Amino acid sequence: MQYLNKHKRKPNIGLKPGKASGFTLIEALITLAIVGILSAVIYPSYTSYIERSYRIQAQADLLDFASAMERHKATTFSYTGAAGSQGAPQDTGSPWVYPSHSPADGPAADKRYDLTIEDIDNNGRFYEIRATYSGPDALNGNASGMLSIFSDGRKAYDQNKDGNYQADEFCWNC
Repeated sequence: MQYLNKHKRKPNIGLKPGKASGFTLIEALITLAIVGILSAVIYPSYTSYIERSYRIQAQADLLDFASAMERHKATTFSYTGAAGSQGAPQDTGSPWVYPSHSPADGPAADKRYDLTIEDIDNNGRFYEIRATYSGPDALNGNASGMLSIFSDGRKAYDQNKDGNYQADEFCWNC
């Protein structure tokens, strides 16, 4: 008998008899409020990070596009005729010497930027190539600013999204 008394199960001290266990409504509401506040702070930061990653990809694609323009000039001695199609070349518009979307290594359906030859001078010696945001939120006014590379090496980022480059926007890391 003494052996049985030694190994008796002790009652659970944390619960009082007749009390239910679990979370109270106040505890659940406080947790929900904390999650809501954290989400409100974290989500805008996350979306700006994603937008920045697409912009960096467009910058890399513009640099590759500029290399394609240089290859085109090396074979034709001019930047003219790099747009349109190989059978019907044009000076400006959608290029045929490089994919017309960014990310260039992905399908056109997943594009975030349209790549175009914006301007070529009359002699075919200077160009401006441009990446214009065309992602899913472009129509909502949430579009990222356009990016450009000029044949003389200048780079521009329309940071204020007004469609023009100001003097302080001739850099990609402004």
